[in-house]
Amino acid sequence: MEKIFSHPKSLRNIATHYCAGCGHGIAHRLIAEIVDELGIRERVIGVAPVGCAVIAYDYWNFDCSEAAHGRALAVATGIKRVRPQNIVFTYQGDGDLAAIGTNETIHAANRGENVTVIFINNAIYGMTGGQMAPTTLVGQKTATTPLGRDTQFHGYPLKISEMLALLPAVKYIERVSLHSPQEVIKAKKAVKLAFQNQMDGVGFSLVEILSPCPTYWNMPPKEALGWIRDTMAKEFPLGRIK
Repeated sequence: MEKIFSHPKSLRNIATHYCAGCGHGIAHRLIAEIVDELGIRERVIGVAPVGCAVIAYDYWNFDCSEAAHGRALAVATGIKRVRPQNIVFTYQGDGDLAAIGTNETIHAANRGENVTVIFINNAIYGMTGGQMAPTTLVGQKTATTPLGRDTQFHGYPLKISEMLALLPAVKYIERVSLHSPQEVIKAKKAVKLAFQNQMDGVGFSLVEILSPCPTYWNMPPKEALGWIRDTMAKEFPLGRIK
């Protein structure tokens, strides 16, 4: 029988620091597989800012740059403009992209920078102890909302993908999930299209990935996957947004 499953060349064969059940490992592998399939490993440059994936460069076997918290798209813009022949992407969490980096995100999108954005939405600050994030759901308990997110005090979850879709220079936005094998396959197709868009000079592309955080959701990994399907995806509907 022909072997169809192998280790991606763009993914280093080392243990990761992520918690059990975390979605970052799956997302990292999808990106590595896509980079290999598109044949761009010598051209791609990833930009990882502060967050759980702050040392993603340890796991990918291609060039990466580090950025200050929230500044990934500013760094990616500079790299892409200086080296337009490279394929530049950012890998950002909800606290980074939709909180401290909201300004950089909106303006890079509004300029239509020809970069690819991978937006990991796990509805919480994972690296710093499980505080409320911009995407935390109403009623969701976190370290800073022990009684649950209250709209009177904290507002509503920020739907950054829908907001960016209003900008004319944004060319492609899709929201996907990692809560089942079927959804992982869909996620890979979306991420691959976002990279292909950049290669074709289409413009700004963003894929939002709903990803589990069992540790700070205080639930077993299997239950966390079900929570995405039954609860989180209702607040953040899956599918093509633009």
